[in-house]
This record gives sequence, C-alpha cells and structure tokens, in this order.
Amino acid sequence: MTCQIHVVHDIAVVGAAADAKLIMDDVGYGDYVRMGLSEGAEPTVTEYWSVEKGRRFCWWSKAVLLCLGLVVAGAAFVVWGGPLLIDKVVAPILEWEMTTFSTPVLGLILFASIAVFPALLLPSAPCMWIAGMTFGYGYGFLLIMAGMSLGMSLPYFIGSLFRHKIHRWLERWPKKAAIVRLAGEGNWFHQFRAVVLLRISPFPYLIFNYASVATNVKYSPYILGSLVGTIPETFLTIYSGILLRNLVDASHGRGFLSVPQIIYDVLGFCTTLAATIAITAYARQALQRLHAEEQPLLE
Repeated sequence: MTCQIHVVHDIAVVGAAADAKLIMDDVGYGDYVRMGLSEGAEPTVTEYWSVEKGRRFCWWSKAVLLCLGLVVAGAAFVVWGGPLLIDKVVAPILEWEMTTFSTPVLGLILFASIAVFPALLLPSAPCMWIAGMTFGYGYGFLLIMAGMSLGMSLPYFIGSLFRHKIHRWLERWPKKAAIVRLAGEGNWFHQFRAVVLLRISPFPYLIFNYASVATNVKYSPYILGSLVGTIPETFLTIYSGILLRNLVDASHGRGFLSVPQIIYDVLGFCTTLAATIAITAYARQALQRLHAEEQPLLE
C-alpha cells in the first residue's frame, strides 16, 4: 500500500492511496474539503465478502419468507377457495369431458390444442392442465411435450416468412430485443443454453416463439432448448392437475383423502412451486450475466 503526500496551498495532506484527491477553495468550494478515490479504485477483500454475505442473507431471507407465504396461501386455498373451485369449475369440466369424449379422442383434442394454440398466440396452459388431470405423469408428460414440440416449431417456421417485420417490431423494445438476440449468438451449445434460460425465465412464452426467428438461432438448439426449458413448468402443471383431480374424487365420494395426505399434497405442491420460482429466478440472473458478458463483444 503506497502513501502519497499532496501539498495544496502550503497544507500537507497524507492520502491513504496514491490516487487520493484533495480539493480546496481554489475550485469554488470555499472552506469545504472533499476527498475521494478515483474510479479505478477497487474494494478490499473484506468489503467484498461483507457485501456478498449481505446479498446471500437477503436472498435466503426472501426465499424462506416466500416458502412460508406459499404454505399459508396453499392452506388458505384448500380451506376456502379449493371447495368452491372444485364444485363450480373443476368437477363440471371433468364430468363433461368423461361423458362427451373417449380417452383417445380427448388425447387427440388436447394434443391438437397444445400444438396449435401457440401459433395463434393463445395460451395452452389450460389444455396442459386438463392433460395432467386426465392422463397423469407418464402419458400426460409425453402428450404435453409432443404437443409443445409442434407448438413451438410452427411459430418458428411461420415467423421466418415475416423475419423483417419481426425485426422492425423488436426495434420498439431494444432491451427486450437484446435479450432475445442472445439466443442467436455463439456456437450450438451457447444457443442451446440461451434458449433454455429464456424459456425458464419470465420472458413471455408466446412472444419468444415468433421473436426467435429475428435471431440467428438454429432450429435444433432452439427446439431442444425449448423442450428442456419448459420441463419445470410442465411438471408443475401436471402436479397441480393431479392434485385437483384427487380433490374432486374425494369431494364426490369416488375416493378418500386423509388429513395427513392432504397436508402432504399441499406441502408437495408448495415445494414444487417454490422450486420452480427459484429455478426461474436463477435463470433470470444467469441470463442477465450472459447478456453482460456478450455486451462488450457486440459493441
């Protein structure tokens, strides 16, 4: 550590670093003295770790509070909102689909809806929810992933016909456009990783289907990254669908749910939701770091 002495108006000042500055009344500040470090100064190791510990403590505090809030909200939903939702919405839908369609026909309808709705800028989450309630984890997961693969491919190829219009449309939101263009940078793995992070992050699902064609992303990293990135959301949808189906069966005398099983299901759903939120937050931070790394290269 070096020490430098500055002489200003016959006053000797000892600085803690070579770049310490002393500004007196000759620059218009009267009797006031201002000292500071230049822009190149870096924090010490102790200061860095104290800030890092503070950030980690804040993050874990928010995570714990979020989990507690989810548990309380889940319990309140089960006690008050759950029965009303089951009797007025879920039960009529299940009874209607069971009496109207056979299982193969219903599976075909759900597959077509999940595949076509994204191309029409319509949400396919309700169809995914019904698929989870009807077909469970195994067939429900395969049905949803097959439909989503087609639902994400159609906008990719349709949007390629309007690439220039999409480019002009993205110019209205330069910050969002810069995030989207990360998917087209680098090699195959870099594009795959960027697409996975974009799918997990809160970036609008339907918009990215068409906006991706404005980048140089290839189809294979686009579709594989999209499928991997939507797995957490798919499992959350299937889990919630199965949970509601069990509640409907119990409320209509077609099954029985004990108090420990209800608590287990609610805690399991809250844990799954909290894990999904944590993964989403991590993906958002990783996407911001990736954008910060690519920004100097683009400039």
